[in-house]
Amino acid sequence: MKRRDYGQYCGLARALELIGERWALLIVRNLAVRPHRYTDLLDGLPGIPTNVLSTRLKELEHSGTIERRIAPAPQRGVLYALTPLGHELEPAIFALGRWGALHMDEPRPGEIVTSESVIMNLRGVFDAEAAAALSACWEIRAPDLVLHLVVTDGKLEAGVGPAPAEPDLVITFQPDELPSYRELMQAAKCGLVELSGRRELLDTFLRVFAIPQPV
Repeated sequence: MKRRDYGQYCGLARALELIGERWALLIVRNLAVRPHRYTDLLDGLPGIPTNVLSTRLKELEHSGTIERRIAPAPQRGVLYALTPLGHELEPAIFALGRWGALHMDEPRPGEIVTSESVIMNLRGVFDAEAAAALSACWEIRAPDLVLHLVVTDGKLEAGVGPAPAEPDLVITFQPDELPSYRELMQAAKCGLVELSGRRELLDTFLRVFAIPQPV
């Protein structure tokens, strides 16, 4: 399959040849949250042309970054998922996300928020050192969004949907639309959320998922 060639014997150049095309990293970002069907990816990436999505999926599959799986019952069809090689990109995606967050203010006109972007931002800013001895479960609820964050001795498991067990704290955010990570954190910090459960874990949440600040 033809791909961009930078003509340099360099690891970064090779990485850009494999995943540097437009939309490729956002596809990887979404698949890092969970496997997606083709239509799920279209819905989660508004603005991507169908031919571009098809091309990127073929390129990522050819490079060994993603793979196709048969959806388990009762679902039908094909799911796209990251391979072990694809999951190795997660630290780089988190680092790029933290760096990009330093250059973000209010959303620009037309920009949207997705559940995948919220989860990946939370995973990217998670401070494992601050959570080293922590075990807690949060559930976050907002319009069109329910996600859970489970920390066990400094290790984070985050996903879409309700918590797998009774959450220690439920944080309910009620804007007019799906909040961005930054809006979610600012509302929690200002007390503009509803809490159910161990209220003291709100401060813990704000500490271990802190908004990046410029150095």
